[in-house]
Amino acid sequence: MRNTRNLAIAFVAASVLVGMAGFTGMAQVAQPGRAASAYTPPRTPWGDPDLQGVYTNSNEYATPLERPKEFAGRRLEDLTAEEVARVRQQATRQAIAGLANGEVRGPDEWWLQNLDLAKRNHPWLIVDPPDGQIPALTPEAKARLQGVRTRSSFVGGPFNGPEDLGMLERCISRSVPGSMIPVMYGNNYQILQAPGYIVITYEIVHEARVIPLDGRQHVGSGVRAHMGDPRGRWDGTSLVVETTNFTSASAYRNANAETFRVIERFTPVAPDRIEWTATLDDPKAWTRPWTIAMPMTADPNAILPFECHEHNYGLRNILSAARAEDRKQ
Repeated sequence: MRNTRNLAIAFVAASVLVGMAGFTGMAQVAQPGRAASAYTPPRTPWGDPDLQGVYTNSNEYATPLERPKEFAGRRLEDLTAEEVARVRQQATRQAIAGLANGEVRGPDEWWLQNLDLAKRNHPWLIVDPPDGQIPALTPEAKARLQGVRTRSSFVGGPFNGPEDLGMLERCISRSVPGSMIPVMYGNNYQILQAPGYIVITYEIVHEARVIPLDGRQHVGSGVRAHMGDPRGRWDGTSLVVETTNFTSASAYRNANAETFRVIERFTPVAPDRIEWTATLDDPKAWTRPWTIAMPMTADPNAILPFECHEHNYGLRNILSAARAEDRKQ
């Protein structure tokens, strides 16, 4: 599937908007601020925990961001083994049901042939607050977001220009934590380390984050980037990365770019597994911080280039079709 990435760009955008997506690892999910395992990773020659390698979280695709209604009043740790098994059995069917209908839809196996959703870690991504729900918007955020619409080919136009499509559809960025939310393919990440730095490269859009570990301050508020400005540190064997200075276009779920920050934890829990969490904190957007979590498992394959712009027929065809419709009016 990694060789069909540009054929699926509309569906990828849908996954980013809707999915924000074995249970054997559920008890190991890293909780904010605490170690998830007694596993001791190897060290680099300069003494840092060695997290280097290629990882994937493809099997977490289409995991609901929030707790599904069927589990209302339940916490992740309350689920029985039978409920866990049912979620796994239903995962592929539900993912197929979520695909777009109509003439543009290809065979189901095109999108899911490289995924094993039965290995999904848990049934929703939000681990804090315990109710698995996004905290309420602040009054300020409600006022700021009045009239703001989602820009994506999946939810419809108008398509007056490229700006009416999503940033992934335009091959610009998936930002943070969006770059870690799995889509239908290409959910692969490479971690490289050097003294004082960690670099994380994401296969989708092929962005690379260069993360200093030397304690330097964030850049000034006038400097902004779609992937933000990351700063890392070690907490035991966990890599903690705080990212600020996002752009308004890239701030996750329309957070306020001036006050939004993401705190990620990469905790190695086995030779082939890292538990990843991201705490999203914006006092001007939500009434409290909230945290999502999922595992990253080692992948023997190298990440591939993502030549998004070279064959981005979807963007061109959407705009040309919109202009054709204009001429009919």
